[in-house]
Amino acid sequence: MTAPDFEDLLRGLTPQVLGTLVRRYGRFEGCEDAVQEAVLAAAVQWPSEGVPDNPRGWLVTVASRRLIDQVRGDSARRERERATAAAQVVPEEVPDTDDTLLLLFLCCHPALTAASQTALTLRAVGGLTTAEIARAFLVPEATMAARISRAKQRIRAAGGSFELPGGSLSEGGIPADEREERLRVVLHVLYLIFNEGYTASSGGELHRLDLAREAIRLTRMVRAQLPEDGEVAGLLALMLLTHARRAARTTASGDLVPLAAQDRTVWDRALIEEGTALVKEALAGPELGPYRLQAAIAATHADAASAGDTDWRQVYALYLILERIAPNPMVTLNRAVALAETEGPETGLALLATLDADTRMAGHHRLLSVRAHLLERAGDTAGAYEYYRRAARATASLAERRYLEARAGRVRPAR
Repeated sequence: MTAPDFEDLLRGLTPQVLGTLVRRYGRFEGCEDAVQEAVLAAAVQWPSEGVPDNPRGWLVTVASRRLIDQVRGDSARRERERATAAAQVVPEEVPDTDDTLLLLFLCCHPALTAASQTALTLRAVGGLTTAEIARAFLVPEATMAARISRAKQRIRAAGGSFELPGGSLSEGGIPADEREERLRVVLHVLYLIFNEGYTASSGGELHRLDLAREAIRLTRMVRAQLPEDGEVAGLLALMLLTHARRAARTTASGDLVPLAAQDRTVWDRALIEEGTALVKEALAGPELGPYRLQAAIAATHADAASAGDTDWRQVYALYLILERIAPNPMVTLNRAVALAETEGPETGLALLATLDADTRMAGHHRLLSVRAHLLERAGDTAGAYEYYRRAARATASLAERRYLEARAGRVRPAR
């Protein structure tokens, strides 16, 4: 098994093991630390000695010993068990259930703010680093680190454990009003995990397929338990329709290919058909939610045989509705792109100007790159060159940086 294979295996098992320990012991922070120690032991031992027949049971056993060791506080026992646990592990029988979904809901603890719930879930279930979460929230890394730390402190202050609901998510487990509030945060978390997987915020690769696939898997699990929820269906549809483009988003050398230039014949038609069916189902409901609207926008793009066939007026109308029910600067930015397609780049630039005072967008590479694109379309190559260069400096994604630098090179003013 290669190093990436080990990483994929451990990434998938970590939230399952953490969910099992939290269900069993109820001490989230202690369980999280114990699981991380077990994962570290596995990363050291499994490559040389082989993956055990029951890897999840192995991790649960080692993590349980670490947690019991922490509780007892017996330093001599701790050192002795650390020296012998890995070699003498006999994996315990663990029920063949995946507690990842339960863990998602547990991280949305009522004692936490929505922002802290999301950050904690991204760390515990999504496996994102603090820096990745900070970029997703458009805040400094130090701010996000403090937020996650406060979340854990709030949990300790609330009693140091999670109250574990029984039964299914749809009935008998969590009260309906509390379930709806937690579900809203859970869906946002899954949305952020998918976005980080679809377009990695840092590093040399455009995609992190493990994260995108995990977000889709978890969303399917939520949908299986809440099949009547239109926003769950909308989020899953959005993921599938977006993920369907992945093969066309990069060249053989890993360079970014923008939507307008993608070879649509290599889009995954099976995912598009599944996603489109979900969109129709979700939009048939009595209310419109942000995920249903975003899925409808993605379906409009998927329905176009070429970029030139895109129904931009429909895209613009959907963004306008989305902006009214869920205001967000990124929605406004995307509406400006659609407006430029229907009314011209100058009109799009005027709408972009309304975002300049938004501190969340100040210096953000997406705003800079869209402005550069519209300036290029408007014939202002000098302005486009400047903003492409600024956007390239502002992104931590090497794939995006290469693309933006290439665009800057195309419009570089003659000396």
